[in-house]
Amino acid sequence: MKQNFYSYKNTIVLIAICLATLMFSLEISSVPVILPTLEKLLNANLKDMQWIMNIYTIGCTTVLMAAGTLADRYGRKRILIITLTLFGISSLICGLAENIVLLIISRFFQGISGGAMLICQIATLSHQFQEGKERSKAFGIWGIILGVGLGFGPIIGGSIIAILSWKWVFLIHVPLAFLAIILVHFYVDESKDSDAKKIDIWGAITLSLSVFGLTYYITQGPDLGFSSPIALGIIITTIISFIIFIGVEKTNPYPMFNFSVFKIRNFSGAILGSIGMNFSFWPFIIYLPIYFQSYLEYDVVTVGLSLLAYTLPTLIIPPFAEYLTVKYRSGIVIPLGLFVIGLGFIVMRYGSIAEHASWLTMLPGSLLAGIGLGLTNTPVTNTTTGSVSSNRSGMASGIDMSARLITLSINIALMGYLLVEGIFSYLNTAFSKTIDSKILHSISEKIAAGNFSSLNRDFQELSLLNSSNAIFHKALAHGFEIILLYGGIGVWILALLSFILFNPKKRQNKL
Repeated sequence: MKQNFYSYKNTIVLIAICLATLMFSLEISSVPVILPTLEKLLNANLKDMQWIMNIYTIGCTTVLMAAGTLADRYGRKRILIITLTLFGISSLICGLAENIVLLIISRFFQGISGGAMLICQIATLSHQFQEGKERSKAFGIWGIILGVGLGFGPIIGGSIIAILSWKWVFLIHVPLAFLAIILVHFYVDESKDSDAKKIDIWGAITLSLSVFGLTYYITQGPDLGFSSPIALGIIITTIISFIIFIGVEKTNPYPMFNFSVFKIRNFSGAILGSIGMNFSFWPFIIYLPIYFQSYLEYDVVTVGLSLLAYTLPTLIIPPFAEYLTVKYRSGIVIPLGLFVIGLGFIVMRYGSIAEHASWLTMLPGSLLAGIGLGLTNTPVTNTTTGSVSSNRSGMASGIDMSARLITLSINIALMGYLLVEGIFSYLNTAFSKTIDSKILHSISEKIAAGNFSSLNRDFQELSLLNSSNAIFHKALAHGFEIILLYGGIGVWILALLSFILFNPKKRQNKL
């Protein structure tokens, strides 16, 4: 009887944790689908759309390494309930936001609570499920739900906005968070670590400032002027913050990042895999809906369905990746996965500029990119934690997640910059440099955001030009060609570097 109650209780705990991870993953993959709608309804521009996604990842990065220490010191159940509450409140504010500024601010707090919530989920599962077989099953189910959220997020987001409104992409988390809080409160056992280390506050602050500063410089640089005093002040502050971060981590007895782990070649090779996955695949999911909705003129549900080819392989391929890792080792599989992601982007590049472009011409490249990510993700996670001693596995996992989120933030900004510059370059040539560059840059940003409807109204001089709308669409395609080349070639370079690190002449021993 006692055993049955224990099994029932743990089943409820697993349901609560899976609800939390579903919310976290949906906020990454479902929100991109609604960005073109937000651009129209909230008068958002491309930079606003970048910040809606970027600020979430920056928020996650801010608390990622500190959350585990907080949970160990003050209780994993207590911190999990607090983070679930904050996630529900911030989601409510996101859904009720009537302007873009409030939405971006609330997304930041949603990211902070989401990042802390993710770490608490892992800590809670580790304590609640301690038997080998039961523990493996629990983490396996948790991983599947995480994959379902990421893989089906686009179609879930598209369906919600079609049936209800964009607000419910956020508001749906309010009842889910409330249910998860009730289940955690009544069924999760409290646990603490009496030997919990001190929080590396200065490390968290300086790293967050560095990431935010670089992202802000890339995103707002075109408006400020990259060489303007304000922009130069931002980038100098960013560099100083990063230097201080390195100094803090080297002198702190309990650092977030112990740089000695990078001497382990397998660890460094796997971290390059983390960077490679988030160099192009996840940043591009922010911009792919703009291509489908604005260039191909698909409705939001069709956009969501089209994105399934991009995300579903990330859910299906991981078991095959584990098999390949056992047979050929991660030093082969991770660089191979990165290479396939890059190949997918190159194939998508040709699909995006095809004469009769459609979801079918994008399908082969989308599938390849998703397969590549599926091949890379699980081996990266296993290798980062498995290549260090057990007492360092938590820190290794934190570095892995930080590398992913930092790379994601920076490349969302970089891809947006390259998209606008690619469009600007095409328009500048098409109009034979007859239009003022500031006006043309403003037009480029509107095109990059998919805002074709207001162009003739805002820039009446262009309405006199024949086939201007066709030029705008071709410019958008050219911009996407640029970022697809950037994503593909960049990942190939990282794949090569990862392969070199994984395959030295002499294998390194664990530290």
